[in-house]
Amino acid sequence: MKYIDLHVHSTVSDGTFTPTELVAEAKRCNLSAFALTDHDTIHGFEEAKKASEGTDIEVIPGVEISAAYKKKDIHILGLFVNPNYEPLKSALDNALLERDNRNAKMAQNLANGGLDIDIERLTASFAPGTVLTRAHFAKYLLETKQIKSISEAFEHYLNADGPYYVPREFISPEDAIQLIKQAGGIPVLAHPLIYHLPEEELDALISRLKDAGLQGLEVFYSSNTGFDEGIVRRYTNKYDLVMTGGSDFHGTNKPQISMGTGRGNLKIPYSVLENLKALLK
Repeated sequence: MKYIDLHVHSTVSDGTFTPTELVAEAKRCNLSAFALTDHDTIHGFEEAKKASEGTDIEVIPGVEISAAYKKKDIHILGLFVNPNYEPLKSALDNALLERDNRNAKMAQNLANGGLDIDIERLTASFAPGTVLTRAHFAKYLLETKQIKSISEAFEHYLNADGPYYVPREFISPEDAIQLIKQAGGIPVLAHPLIYHLPEEELDALISRLKDAGLQGLEVFYSSNTGFDEGIVRRYTNKYDLVMTGGSDFHGTNKPQISMGTGRGNLKIPYSVLENLKALLK
């Protein structure tokens, strides 16, 4: 039986494995394929693709786009996108610029609150071109011994309800879906249950996104427990959507999640990938 992972992050966004290292990790985990789905960027794909040459690992070009929903955000995965499609690249570059501006404001808020941080030192602490997220803020504060744990950073300094947080400006889910489809990809609502929406609201959201061109739901996911997988499966049946799945692997930033197997019980069969390829045709 062959297995895959369609939700993986690298150092190009907020993971701790480089795109090259992800290929080696996929091989170590006996995966046949994985999708590189960094936040709001596709810049890591070419490195991963090159690293996979001469191996039996298939690397799928992907992206995880943050989109606006009721003053928060939801995530739309784009699988099999053309990494050279200029309108997508331009939209993602604009999203990164907006993210950079937000990060600078949040770093200043933290400094005003008494923490020893500025955007220049924060940026210099990570590889050039890294897409900085709140996880990077937390890691910097931990490495500079200003906090004792990553969870402390989010509880006291980085949570969305706190005094230091700066909200981002997001594109609409409909625009994200159209960009992905125009780039030849398959738009998928990532981890539908982690938004903790009431059942009627989640149903209405999926219906709205289906009308906008959504083609899949992430059924298999690391945080699923109990009947979660069955709940999402029912939505795929109700709205005629394809099933996908992924670990949401971030390396040591989410140490409890392993590539391919999540918390140890995730198994995404290769047939899921075959169904996606059939949909592309």
